Amino acid sequence: MSVPPAVLRRLMREISELQRTPPEGIRIQTHEDNMLDVTGVIEGPEGTPYAGGYFSVKFKFTEEFPAAPPKCWMATKIFHPNVSNAGEICVNTLKKDWQASYGIGHILVTVKCLLIHPNPESALDEEAGKLLLEDYNSYCSRAKLMTSVHARVRPAVFDTPAASTSATSTTPSSKPPSTAGTPTTPVLSVPSRTPTSRKSASPAPTAVPQVPFKVSNAGGEDHHPSPSPLGTADSNVGGAAAAAPATKAVKRAATGGASSGAEKRKKALKRL
Repeated sequence: MSVPPAVLRRLMREISELQRTPPEGIRIQTHEDNMLDVTGVIEGPEGTPYAGGYFSVKFKFTEEFPAAPPKCWMATKIFHPNVSNAGEICVNTLKKDWQASYGIGHILVTVKCLLIHPNPESALDEEAGKLLLEDYNSYCSRAKLMTSVHARVRPAVFDTPAASTSATSTTPSSKPPSTAGTPTTPVLSVPSRTPTSRKSASPAPTAVPQVPFKVSNAGGEDHHPSPSPLGTADSNVGGAAAAAPATKAVKRAATGGASSGAEKRKKALKRL
């Protein structure tokens, strides 16, 4: 049965996308003679009695797609509460929960989740549903047996890497080239000199020595003038400047005193 061209283009895009980047554990198969003959293959999830098996899901698209879900059934024999002996799959996605935006990939992911979490409340296989509720170990043993008998053949589509994986593996690595064996030029580090400001050393103040002097009076006795008492800081600063005139005045006074004493001695000799 044919489908509208718009629907066919949508299916071709989705099939191409699934072949290029498939979900984990899911692959898609098509036939060149009939592109609408689509088969999805689900790898049994680890930790379930279906691990190690490969389960085929057949699709049949009608003119009502995508307004209505496609016809789907399990082509591989399986012991599961929600899959009948004829392969009919009981899942709400293919019934009342269907949306026009759903496609092949969404259906396959939903069926894979059903293998992990069976729903015995809506069982199509009553024996499997009852055994799951009453004796889980016996249910697992029966499901493993069916898997080993009917689902052990690994499809060739799982041996072919996805297009995205092969493209990634052929992409050259962007590692930088190795520099092993290449001589390296040593870099000499010159210590930087920090300019230091040179301060001009100011000369230490020169102390002016005070030379003691003697003053002779008429009686020939030497008198040492007592030093002037210390004044304030300003008078001490000015004392050095006034020292020279004061010394000259004292010398003149001493000379005058000596001459007057000589005249007195001469007058005394005359009287004798």
